Amino acid sequence: MDRIEELRLFLAAVEAGSLAAAGRRFGHSPPAMTRMLGALEERLGVRLLERSTRRLAPTEAGRRLAEQARRLLADYAEA
Repeated sequence: MDRIEELRLFLAAVEAGSLAAAGRRFGHSPPAMTRMLGALEERLGVRLLERSTRRLAPTEAGRRLAEQARRLLADYAEA
């Protein structure tokens, strides 16, 4: 998976409050979303989302990444 797609999926999960909902929006299974998030967190060396059985919430690092991802994806779309 390319990094732009990872950011798009991460941002969708933050906005939806759910990995499963974000996955449905982009045609990915919940396990695929979990693997993507785990790989992203491992590569960055930080926890991005606090997960419970009912919802998820971004950590401080997750909020910063979401802000940067919004700008990057907007710039990418504009380009």
